Amino acid sequence: MKMLTKDQMKCYADNGYVVLDILTESEIEELSTEYDAIFTRKAQCNLEATWQGDWNKEKTQTSVSSIHSLQMHSAVYSRFLHHKKLLDACEDIMETPNILLHHTKAHLKPPGVGSPFPMHQDYHYFPFEKDSMIAVFVSMDDADPHNGGLCVYPGSHKLGPQEDVSNVDGWHYLSQEKFPLENATPLSLKKGQIVIFSYLLIHGSYNNNSDRVRRMYLVQLSSAEDTMISNLHPSACQGMVLRGACAERDANIKKRHNDHLQALQKSKGGM
Repeated sequence: MKMLTKDQMKCYADNGYVVLDILTESEIEELSTEYDAIFTRKAQCNLEATWQGDWNKEKTQTSVSSIHSLQMHSAVYSRFLHHKKLLDACEDIMETPNILLHHTKAHLKPPGVGSPFPMHQDYHYFPFEKDSMIAVFVSMDDADPHNGGLCVYPGSHKLGPQEDVSNVDGWHYLSQEKFPLENATPLSLKKGQIVIFSYLLIHGSYNNNSDRVRRMYLVQLSSAEDTMISNLHPSACQGMVLRGACAERDANIKKRHNDHLQALQKSKGGM
């Protein structure tokens, strides 16, 4: 193992997640300052990302702002993707030295009206044959149930994929009766703490009813030895090698633009 202790590895194996203190105070502040700068620059864009569907029975109006692919907005977040200690920890968990970027995103829950996220598995958004995908969840603020913090069903990654009951295309969630938010385990995190979890872990987050903002940043990674079952979530820099190599990457000169053109067509409704 390069980074994690035996106890941390056991925690991940048993629970499907592990909480880590990896970042220095200066690294946390740099990420935090740049996070705010990005959201300020993009304030006039449509950033609303409240989860759609019939899962939420509450009638109150809530909001969450989201920006994807932060590495396309700032070099601070490009550098973070190559953070040595973080990739060491990911290599331990993924059991491979060959790590690919799938996508990144940031969610900001404003005070008082921050939207909850239903219990779900990331699997339904981007299924892989070997289930190698993990999420790196960076808590950009002190977070708890009061300001919309993360919650999980420990050990639920062992259940495998559960039924997707969403009634809206492009949004996925599980039965909220079978996996109610109130029965989940809250994770109270300090600013800068990182949670690494399996994409099979059942997780969600609470309303932000507090007077505090809740910001998070997420990186999703897969093994270069794994294969997507379906590419439902094409994103900027998808497939970028962050560590090791990708032996399966096609180098055919005639196909060098294919991935970009297909993603472009899909974004314009051409697929």
